[in-house]
Amino acid sequence: MTYRTQRIGEKKKRRPPNKQRDAQKGFELLGRHPLFAPLLRWLYLAPPTNMKWDDDGWCILKDDGILLPNYSRQASPDEWCYMFAHCVLHHAFGHSRVDEKPMEWSSASDIVITRFLQSLKVGIAPAPYNARLELPTASESALYDRFCQEGVPVEWRHLSAAGRYHACVGHNEPFKRCGKVYDWSRPFARGLENAIESALNVAAGIEPYLGALDREKKTSHARKARSWIMSSFPLLGSLAASFELIEDPALCARMNIPIAAVHAETRELYINPSGIQSEEEHRFVMAHEFLHVALRHHLRRQGRDPYLWNVACDYVINAWLIEMNIGVFPEAGGLYDAELKGLSAEAIYDRIVTDMRRFRKLTTLRGRCDCGDIIDGDPKWWNSADGMSLDEFYRRCLAQGLEHAERDGRGVFADGLLEEIRSLLQPPVPWDVELARWFENYFPPIEKIRSYARPSRRQASTPDIPRPSLCASTPLDARTFGVVLDTSGSMDRELLGKALGAIVSYSMAHEVPFARVIHCDAVPYDQGYVAPEAIASKATVKGRGGTVLQPAIDLLERAKDFPDKGPILIITDGYCDELRIRREHAFLVPEYAQLPFRPKGPVFRIS
Repeated sequence: MTYRTQRIGEKKKRRPPNKQRDAQKGFELLGRHPLFAPLLRWLYLAPPTNMKWDDDGWCILKDDGILLPNYSRQASPDEWCYMFAHCVLHHAFGHSRVDEKPMEWSSASDIVITRFLQSLKVGIAPAPYNARLELPTASESALYDRFCQEGVPVEWRHLSAAGRYHACVGHNEPFKRCGKVYDWSRPFARGLENAIESALNVAAGIEPYLGALDREKKTSHARKARSWIMSSFPLLGSLAASFELIEDPALCARMNIPIAAVHAETRELYINPSGIQSEEEHRFVMAHEFLHVALRHHLRRQGRDPYLWNVACDYVINAWLIEMNIGVFPEAGGLYDAELKGLSAEAIYDRIVTDMRRFRKLTTLRGRCDCGDIIDGDPKWWNSADGMSLDEFYRRCLAQGLEHAERDGRGVFADGLLEEIRSLLQPPVPWDVELARWFENYFPPIEKIRSYARPSRRQASTPDIPRPSLCASTPLDARTFGVVLDTSGSMDRELLGKALGAIVSYSMAHEVPFARVIHCDAVPYDQGYVAPEAIASKATVKGRGGTVLQPAIDLLERAKDFPDKGPILIITDGYCDELRIRREHAFLVPEYAQLPFRPKGPVFRIS
């Protein structure tokens, strides 16, 4: 143990009295609040003076930015925090003005401030400010006119922080800086943005308590951009508050993120501070990433090439943001083509795959690499309980943001964006329902028509009299379709069971008597015409090598006993060669399977 000895001639430092220390702690406590941190930037606490105070006086804010407390009072730091907030809010609300009756104006202002602090809950209101008073809801001007005529009621005279007979707003003189009247509206607006952002972060679990992040010491462009989105772009405000903002240059360098990327599963937004500089560019980039999540681009890929799908989505989003004038298009990189304006991401992807070499050289917000700015996780995770609840949370945030924006008339949205949002808010159509619609298109219900042809002589006692009878509008032998079934070893048995079960049920419901079934793995196996109820029993997984489906397609197209307009349904897991099909056809594949070619027919994805 070491002891510090006092040197000869050295004066022993005195600790400040407890009252002064409590006031200093109260001032620091108020500075941690996100609403008051910008307001206290140009203010400082005055040391003890010889000023004479009333018995009920607490503090005043002078016109030179000096906050002068009454150190003779015994109060806790939370109580000092409340009284300091009372003085500062007078200037933030613009109460500093010269009036003929300053006491009436000060009382009216004190009522408005006290009412505001009751809802804000800053610090602890000391006695008698903590009394439950029924304060009027009128404005300062209305209360001032009322007090000038009727006088200030006795129960409201004690609300002034400077004392019952003094005004706490710097003797009604405005706060000046460098000889000019200081504009409190800007720091007050910035404080409101900080408070809203911090409150949303606390609700989302990002911050442990209100004001946990010191936004005044280091407020980056990215955080300012997110605050702007939450306050001025309500469509994405809830999403912006629910994501964790990561601005680590070293981490972004390791993850190969030169500008930005988003991870929908972990709710993380990565922004490289060295990638973009201005706040306007950050607004564009952040809105870009949040739209990726809101429009479910991570789930709508469905087996497509990840990078090319990301490129197609970037073209669509950037065109919308430029049309809506959200931020500034970043100089560091981005994708925009006026010729692709108005097309969906799926349509742009179909164009891209025709020239994959050229489009792979394009640069997304994650640079020129094999992965885009949508960070992929496990696609099957979204089918779990946590994944479905998170997806429902994203849908709810988007729906509430759109409702809030349309109700208040805040913002002009692109027509394509509104159309896509409304389509996403509708419940998704299951794959089996889409398959049922496909059956209805090719096999409409059989319509019974009357015929006046001569009946059979064996059944008519009077053959000279024609009698009406019912007959089918189309022959039953024309109501058939072809099934090319992938039975290779890579085919999932559960997938096979779901697909065949749906085919059997829909075939029987649409009065399809037979289906031409061809099994195929390395070579085709023609099963001929099979009744729908017998299709499932004849399907077995052969377990041989790769899948070659083209011979099975050729066999059906060349078969003389197969109708010319009979459609073909291909059931595969996507591990096959490129197919050339001249007939009407459709594919039935797993949800996240990727076909190695651009399909010309509809693709039904089994979830």
